[in-house]
Amino acid sequence: QTRLVESGGGLVQPGGSLRLSCAASGFALGYYAIGWFRQAPGKEREGISCIGISDGTTDYADSVKGRFTISRDNAKNTVYLAMNGLKPEDTAIYYCARGRPGAGCSIKTQREYNYWGQGTQVTVSS
Repeated sequence: QTRLVESGGGLVQPGGSLRLSCAASGFALGYYAIGWFRQAPGKEREGISCIGISDGTTDYADSVKGRFTISRDNAKNTVYLAMNGLKPEDTAIYYCARGRPGAGCSIKTQREYNYWGQGTQVTVSS
């Protein structure tokens, strides 16, 4: 059964760091693009980062570029999102998602992702 489980969220002060994990089961994560998305209260879900099948392809939303880093460990079947310099506006539920077969890394087209995790809450507050 295809499954994605996010973890690593929590409460952190502004300027702090977190590392989110997206653990995959039921499929080999290395054969698919994986995206990270977030949804803040009252806002639409937005794509913030993705990593392509080759691992060399990544993309970031302007709002997180330079602060967040996506990576994958195929041996652990896990994708990570390292988040530094966190701001209150980063507060949201963070989701990872698996791209459709053959789809590339894209943070703009959510319809290219057909399996989603349940999300992990990130709260940035003093």
